[in-house]
Amino acid sequence: MTPATSDYLERLAQETDTRRARRELLGSHLDEQGMEALHASLGAREVAKEDPAAASVSARLTLAYSARPLAPPSVMTTDVHGITQLCTMPPMKRTPLAPEPWATNPFVRYAQRARRWIDRGFRRRQKAEASPTPRWQKVGMLRRKVLLILVVGQSLVAANYMRSVLPYQGKQALEVAILALFVLLFCWVSAGFWTALMGFFQLLRGRDRYAIDARDVEADAPIDETARTALVVPICNEDVARVFAGVRATLESLRDSGQERHFDLFILSDTFDPDLAIAETHAWLSLCRELGAFERVFYRRRQRRVKRKSGNIDDFCRRWGANYRYMVVLDADSVMSGACLTRLVRLMEAHPTAGIIQSAPRASGRLNLYARMQQFATRVYGPLFTAGLHFWQLGESHYWGHNAIIRLAPFMRHCMLAPLPGKGSLSGEILSHDFVEAALMRRAEWGVWIAYNLDGSYEEMPPNLLDELNRDRRWCHGNLMNFRLFLAKGIHPVHRAVFLTGVMSYISAPLWCLFLMLSTALLAVHTLSTPQYFPEPGMMFPVWPQWNPTMAVGLFSATATLLFLPKVLSVILIIAQGSKEFGGSLRLFASMVLESLFSMLMAPVRMLFHTRFVLTALLGRAIQWRSPSRDNSDTPWVDAVRHHGVQTLIGAVWAVGVYYMEPTFLWWLAPIVGALMLSIPVSVFSSRVSLGRWCQHARLFRIPEETHPPRVLRRMARHLKRMRAQQAMAPNFVQVVVDPVANALGCALATSRHGVSSLLKRRREERVRAVVAENPNKVKTMTQLNFLDDPVLLSMLHYHVWTSPDAHPDWREIGVPTPVSWRVPG
Repeated sequence: MTPATSDYLERLAQETDTRRARRELLGSHLDEQGMEALHASLGAREVAKEDPAAASVSARLTLAYSARPLAPPSVMTTDVHGITQLCTMPPMKRTPLAPEPWATNPFVRYAQRARRWIDRGFRRRQKAEASPTPRWQKVGMLRRKVLLILVVGQSLVAANYMRSVLPYQGKQALEVAILALFVLLFCWVSAGFWTALMGFFQLLRGRDRYAIDARDVEADAPIDETARTALVVPICNEDVARVFAGVRATLESLRDSGQERHFDLFILSDTFDPDLAIAETHAWLSLCRELGAFERVFYRRRQRRVKRKSGNIDDFCRRWGANYRYMVVLDADSVMSGACLTRLVRLMEAHPTAGIIQSAPRASGRLNLYARMQQFATRVYGPLFTAGLHFWQLGESHYWGHNAIIRLAPFMRHCMLAPLPGKGSLSGEILSHDFVEAALMRRAEWGVWIAYNLDGSYEEMPPNLLDELNRDRRWCHGNLMNFRLFLAKGIHPVHRAVFLTGVMSYISAPLWCLFLMLSTALLAVHTLSTPQYFPEPGMMFPVWPQWNPTMAVGLFSATATLLFLPKVLSVILIIAQGSKEFGGSLRLFASMVLESLFSMLMAPVRMLFHTRFVLTALLGRAIQWRSPSRDNSDTPWVDAVRHHGVQTLIGAVWAVGVYYMEPTFLWWLAPIVGALMLSIPVSVFSSRVSLGRWCQHARLFRIPEETHPPRVLRRMARHLKRMRAQQAMAPNFVQVVVDPVANALGCALATSRHGVSSLLKRRREERVRAVVAENPNKVKTMTQLNFLDDPVLLSMLHYHVWTSPDAHPDWREIGVPTPVSWRVPG
């Protein structure tokens, strides 16, 4: 008997879930003949000399889950070598998929087309008789022409007013540049205004006969048994408890709908944090055991993580997409009700030409003051813009990458994404894949719609300003890349406009910044230099600079109206339909005023950040795509000073300079420089959960999802509390290596089931010898992942940690710290 063998048997006995099994194990004297014999006796078979612990994997799991098996026999099987294996995914049905290379240069395309025409000997191509254009496409084209006329006409009128405001009426080079920037920015504001205005009339009227409406199908209409839908949840280093709480709430809501049999759920992980990867597998097992959902809920962690989220979805389509007619993509923070999911399927069945139907997710669940204001804004103002956007676009709409249903056959055929050609930060793998996939779906003659009046789709907002800006940096880079596809072959004009609006969402910041800088420069020129009354030689009459403050006030008021009228219309619409769930009319109006003031404070801060994001992307600086925070986290003062300190300094210097040149002009610039100087305290205090809770108790920034939370959100909140406690009990990498039961489960879940070769055997032995002698806290992340992926490596390391004299003492010190059990609940 050795101390290690005795300790091993005692630890294994602690993990058994019945007293009888514990007594039998401790009284079996299995530890008297050494560790190799112990594993042979537990496994009741001959052990492999290089990997003795593999023989006992099944026995260790059986001892830990004797009262209730870990998984049904169809899931807990053995591989070709007889080693226990947990099948976390269904059998594959492969589909060959290949993306089409991008053709972004129109001149090259025309030359290729001419060459093909010449090679055919000037023969005319036989054109198939074109199918008649659907009515909604003609209506959509007419509506967009009206929008263009409205935006351009309004902008020309505003440009004429702006020309009158400038001292030389736009005749100097500096004034020409200011006027050009003003026209671009005013067009952007005008397009948003007319979109919101048409959304207001759309929601007031209640129906658009040319749009897909969620009320077009009956809530209890039967679903074809062959119309199977995959719920796909791509994740990467996410908050495990939050992901699985949302998944479980969605699954339970589907069960309540009675249509669960039509849906399977796939959790597709790109996680490269070993401890999070272990927690994900434990959460998946717990979910399946508690709901009895092994046949419907699946989990896979990719070892080759390419193309981020879009690559993960491509990988699913290639392996299992042929088994399903539809796919619903969910984000890590998404929650959808069963009624919403089944309604989306029924809408797809009722509209066979629809390729994508995007729901309009509602934000909820945050407690920080900043996030609650953003939730309020998206809930109150968002429906106007979404309905207006759909009014102009109809079946050529946006796809936001989540909470949408996709017809898999055309998606797999037409929407695989090739990398952008070239070198630099704006080439390679497409980052913001959703707009591009919608454009490719429409290019293939499939409709892309927004079900803007469909309830039951939810998401979460970033908890504070810094987290939102971190997300915006990723989106900015992705949209700049997408703009390279503006002239790509076959893209519909509407989706070219989508690429343009996507990039304008971020390019507008440096344009606005440049506009303010040029305006300040114009002030400096006229303050610090002598006016030129005869700017051109031979002039007989002087040109007098004229400032027209009345016109300036009128232009400012008109621009402010375009910006804030949609918010007022949103509040009017809610009051007309009933504002009780928003805290009542008075509190709704007060919340709108406070949110508008806060937006004014945030606009200059976002302007400088977005300007920096655009410049760094264009200059080729790489960024790290990290998952956003899922916690209600406050912003520390240190982080606020580090991120906003330069902005505060810029605001102060700007204000002093303008005051020195012309004190009266500082009143015009005060909203900009004042917001910059206040950015640090505003960022800190707006992130406070305590202030968010105070506003919640005061019924400010109230939304219906807080007043009467839907059942699916109540379930999610209840599961989240319980799953956070469960996640704290999940083992880490060292404990998976050392603990008998945790190691057996890790070996069963490992997916790299290699063949047998002398070279592979030698390399495994070398890696195990190197790692077992190393301090476990210093083992590299990629090394840990390699061991978690390979059941033989993991089993060999487990055996050597308990038996090798060269093993670092911290392995067992950390791996078995307390008598806590690592068994999966359920």
